[in-house]
Amino acid sequence: MASASNATPDPSSDWARRQAAARGENTPLPIMGWVRLWTRTLALALGLLVTVPLHYVFRVVSYGSPFPKWFLAYATWVVGARVERHGTPLRRDVFFISNHVSWVDILSLAGASGTAFVAKAELASSPLVGWLAGLNRTVFVQREDRLRVADQINALREALMDNWSVTVFPEGTTTDGHSLLPFKSSMLSVLEPPPPGVLVQPVVLDYGPMAEWIGWIGEEDGLNNFKRVMGRKGTFPLGVHFLEPFSPAEFRGRKAIAAEARARIEETLIREMGHGLRPFDHDVAPIRYSKAKLPPMPEATTGSDARHP
Repeated sequence: MASASNATPDPSSDWARRQAAARGENTPLPIMGWVRLWTRTLALALGLLVTVPLHYVFRVVSYGSPFPKWFLAYATWVVGARVERHGTPLRRDVFFISNHVSWVDILSLAGASGTAFVAKAELASSPLVGWLAGLNRTVFVQREDRLRVADQINALREALMDNWSVTVFPEGTTTDGHSLLPFKSSMLSVLEPPPPGVLVQPVVLDYGPMAEWIGWIGEEDGLNNFKRVMGRKGTFPLGVHFLEPFSPAEFRGRKAIAAEARARIEETLIREMGHGLRPFDHDVAPIRYSKAKLPPMPEATTGSDARHP
């Protein structure tokens, strides 16, 4: 179970701000919040200045470069996440399937395992994020383009055949960290049939009591979420659980594979949270994160574990 943050916010005032952000309202930052945001942004820029030239120099003499993984692990630490890794990630010939809470998921998973990701094609045109994603061998897909599904599956298959590890978030959007949406199995079509030797390894991301504050949900735009996370005080826990891998060849089709992975993720998430999954009522859009309903404000809790049902 992820430990409590060293800066747990006041339950009532913080929850009100969280609800406002999910409605699409701008989150005001105090002066020190802006100081923290710009300090962390500067730290990320300095990290890029060091690692990117080394990455390109290394690529001249070697096919694989460790610097994207190292930078993303560093970036995870800079934004405030304190990762507690449980289990051992497979290094190659693996298809990671994970729950999805925040853009921080990508930093932490890539930093912990070096995995590439399946991401929407629009991300490729983002000036900085798209370039960083390309450094980490992201597979870009047009989720709404049904005519190109076969090409996208082939791109994934080639990535796996090239001994990459690839991660998908089959919920299709982010949640509050206390919920788990139905898995969309379409991108698991690459496992019908599975490439030789490829295993599926489920992954659970547990942000502890800070999950709802970190999560990117509802009508909140990406810039406001980035600002909230980068400007918050202190650090937050992030448990990354690499579960026991299984062979997709033992299951009949992508839907059965998705169901098995979801069942394992649900079991671990419930155990780590200490309570059952909570309903999260929203319609998942094919590309953009969609409208979400937040549960009522929880009562304040005491003790080191600030989770609420």
